[in-house]
Amino acid sequence: MVINFGAGPAKLPREVLLEVQKELVEHGTSGMSVMEMSHRGNAYVALHNETLALVKELLDVPDNFKILLMQGGGTGLFAAVAMNLIGKTGKADYLVTGSWSSMAAKEAARYGTVNWVLPKQDKYTGIPATKEWKLDPEASYVYYCDNETIGGIEFDSVPDTNGVPLVVDMSSNMLSRRVDVKKFGVIFACAQKNIGPSGITLVIVREDLIGHAMPITPTIFDFSTISKANSISNTPPTFIIYVMGRVFAWIKKHGGVDEMYSQSLSKSQLIYDVIAKSNGFYYCPVDKHVRSRMNVPFRVGGPNGDEELEKQFLKGAEAFGMQQLKGHRSVGGIRASLYNAVTIEEAKALEKYMLEFLTKHQKA
Repeated sequence: MVINFGAGPAKLPREVLLEVQKELVEHGTSGMSVMEMSHRGNAYVALHNETLALVKELLDVPDNFKILLMQGGGTGLFAAVAMNLIGKTGKADYLVTGSWSSMAAKEAARYGTVNWVLPKQDKYTGIPATKEWKLDPEASYVYYCDNETIGGIEFDSVPDTNGVPLVVDMSSNMLSRRVDVKKFGVIFACAQKNIGPSGITLVIVREDLIGHAMPITPTIFDFSTISKANSISNTPPTFIIYVMGRVFAWIKKHGGVDEMYSQSLSKSQLIYDVIAKSNGFYYCPVDKHVRSRMNVPFRVGGPNGDEELEKQFLKGAEAFGMQQLKGHRSVGGIRASLYNAVTIEEAKALEKYMLEFLTKHQKA
């Protein structure tokens, strides 16, 4: 049995996969697969609307927000956010805390002036204190990434922007903890990390921020167009949206967002405890108060890592069926992603292996 610790595309709940497998050829009494349905037919539209309704219920989305399903992934939203919002003043604030927020800032700079709120860092290991932030009161919006999958940094609170609309990329921690949607202007999450298969991006946007897209904005990235068409302005990835809806239903069935949060704390703490008690054999570079519950990066053999030990660690893990533990190519080391679909038992299996590996190689 494989245990998938991949950062994305990531593990889907086995219960959902079995349900989808059962309905792959024929959904319900429709006589056809969801993949074959017209995106404007009643059968698919019902599934589509159910997916949107589940998001609204799970996150308690207020009525003055629109829920959109957009294509282009998180990278597409880097551009879409800027093109829809930056035109108000021509400027935007970006809190850069890792690779993904850095890429978002660089993309936004194609459409306006970007202010890097935080001091630039050589390595991303934490979030500078608010006293070091330099927010621009004329910014059209403030942008941040709530959980950086590569560096393993997760915000422990919602930034205060003094009333400026707040935009957040929650791609890798969406539906893993409760969110006060009212505090945000835009929330988005590409699906392949925590809420479904790759190919769709969930966007929640406050109504007053819709309808201000720059003239150069492609129709497919215009919040207004997508909203008016209920996210069916063109043919959406229907099967992916159906699977994502099944993931939302699974979350609801298994205790909702609060239960996902509780489990995420338990899973991540298992791994962080091993690191903390390893006497430096395992090393996590991230400041403790902003360590991610979703992505745990660490080195084996000390702060800089021992490449030979890390190769042995990965080889040994694969022998136990533990896949995709290799750290991102830009930082190296090991990374365990503990998304909602990863069970506590699977996290315990990794904990056990880490302890055994530690005992064996410390003695050596």
